[in-house]
Amino acid sequence: MTQIYSRIVGTGSALPERVLTNADLEKFVDTSDEWIRERTGIRQRHVAAEGETTGDLSTLAAQRALEAAGVKASEIDLIVLGTTTPDIIFPSTACLVQHRLGANGCAAFDVNAACSGFVYALGVADKFIRSGQSKKVLVIGAETLTRMVRWEERETCVLFGDGAGAVVLEASSEPGIYATCLHADGGYKELLWNPVGVSVGFKDDEPNHGVHIRMSGREVFKVAVKTLDALVEETLKAANMEAAQLDWLIPHQANLRIIEATAKRLGMPMEQVIVTVDKHANTSAGSVPLALDFAVRSGKVRRGQNLLLEAFGGGFTWASALLRY
Repeated sequence: MTQIYSRIVGTGSALPERVLTNADLEKFVDTSDEWIRERTGIRQRHVAAEGETTGDLSTLAAQRALEAAGVKASEIDLIVLGTTTPDIIFPSTACLVQHRLGANGCAAFDVNAACSGFVYALGVADKFIRSGQSKKVLVIGAETLTRMVRWEERETCVLFGDGAGAVVLEASSEPGIYATCLHADGGYKELLWNPVGVSVGFKDDEPNHGVHIRMSGREVFKVAVKTLDALVEETLKAANMEAAQLDWLIPHQANLRIIEATAKRLGMPMEQVIVTVDKHANTSAGSVPLALDFAVRSGKVRRGQNLLLEAFGGGFTWASALLRY
């Protein structure tokens, strides 16, 4: 019996037009370009316009991925969308995007795994294809995180941006995704979280009802570096590969120092690492697919190359995918 793989046949991305540089932030936040760059590697971020939603960015990224794949929206039989900033509580943003694309009738749902959301969604989609239940799947990672920042909190507001990325997965007899590894540990939730919601209630005595990102940066950094080290080893073992066989590392774009630490653990030079954190900042679930689309469209990533995708986010969640592009 022929083994079924899921293979990426198209990528796409979307960014808001507005660009907010570190110099712009200096005008209304107690910070500096030098302070931000030295600690994060970030130089600018994109910020959604008033009325511009996660669904808007997702739809545009999806349309570009479908065009690149040469696939019609009507051919898609599953949509999985990773986000922690949905347009509305329900229906899911995936359902809203489905309707806009004209892919009505297929299964569509959101995955909330914070910054690991896209890789989680990719892992889910891969299983649907391998099981034979789906043939063509649209996987999206998208966020409008700037709606969740408080600009007076200088240590966190400088970190985040908005954007979306998407891929089209297709069933194939040729190797595509070799392995995905998904993990979580809710015991760390208070190090990176938003402690309000429908069930626990909102905070009427706080701006925006308390809906904003709360993060203990140093503690997150420590756990992320250690956890990603172990994740890299696990993923290589699951795919029966050696680090030397990797052509590219495409990591979550949260912090340049974390990216550099992961590359060092793999023994990979930074020339083999896709870095977009300087241009996009941390776009959470949008981060990895944005970086992937940039790498593909810039000509860096080529067909037949082995890519390691990895992410770490609130939850904590962490996830990886090793694939041949």
